[in-house]
Amino acid sequence: MTRSIWINLPVKDVSKSKVFFTHIGFTPNTNYGAGDDSASFLVGDDKLVIMLFQKSIFEGFAGVDLPEQLTGSEVLFSIDAESPEEVDEISKRVIEAGGILYGEPGYKDGWMYGCGFVDLDGQRWNILYMDTSKMPMG
Repeated sequence: MTRSIWINLPVKDVSKSKVFFTHIGFTPNTNYGAGDDSASFLVGDDKLVIMLFQKSIFEGFAGVDLPEQLTGSEVLFSIDAESPEEVDEISKRVIEAGGILYGEPGYKDGWMYGCGFVDLDGQRWNILYMDTSKMPMG
């Protein structure tokens, strides 16, 4: 049976991506991806593993050629936050690290507070705080 899931992402510049993800609060995972062509991070309490691979290495693993520039998104990675203030703090760090917000921090439906960003390689992420006490039932 599966013990864990790892998310593998292609990046153009591993060094720049290491700085970006460290700056926004991901924990470097020195057990893996310590070379110039890869990096590893642990995310959240469950220690989800994110692996970053130089684009050519990723293409070899995945058996596919990737376009030079992403033009869309097949996946949206969501990160939960403990408070609206944490959403604001992470969104500020994203901009400082060179990312782009595609959705400014704000409330949706009165119980979710979040924002969306694009990392250095065009992958889309969102950060979301959910106040379940205000979540509509039914």
